[in-house]
Amino acid sequence: MKWAAIFFALIAVSAAGWYILQPTHSQTSTQTDERMALPAGALATVRLPPSFTEQEQIGKRAYGAACATCHGVNGQGQDGVAPPLVHKIYEPGHHGDMAFVLAAQNGVRAHHWKFGNMPAVEGVTRAEVLNIVAYIRALQRENGIN
Repeated sequence: MKWAAIFFALIAVSAAGWYILQPTHSQTSTQTDERMALPAGALATVRLPPSFTEQEQIGKRAYGAACATCHGVNGQGQDGVAPPLVHKIYEPGHHGDMAFVLAAQNGVRAHHWKFGNMPAVEGVTRAEVLNIVAYIRALQRENGIN
């Protein structure tokens, strides 16, 4: 009898934990709020700022051309490909702006994620990377990563 009570208590706690950890309806359904979207295969939900500065807009275009294929639209990451850049790991205090410049220039050995090493990004200038960083930082701020 005692084991049965423990068993049912564990099932109840597990079910409650599962329910709490499920994505909200807005994360799994078609988004009506265009500022928050979760494309197929994305690893994070990213809320978009209401507007971008000129540098951030330039960075967004450069990001789309050089980074989005692997890191996903708006830095959300791609399941099985690359991590989200809008993530606490990439906050300015842990990965400064130069870490992004060096990653694009030299590539990066995998150290936080199990996606494998990142190769250098060919044809992207330091100025373009700094614009991309400005865009990523704007996304991070909007998502509470400072």
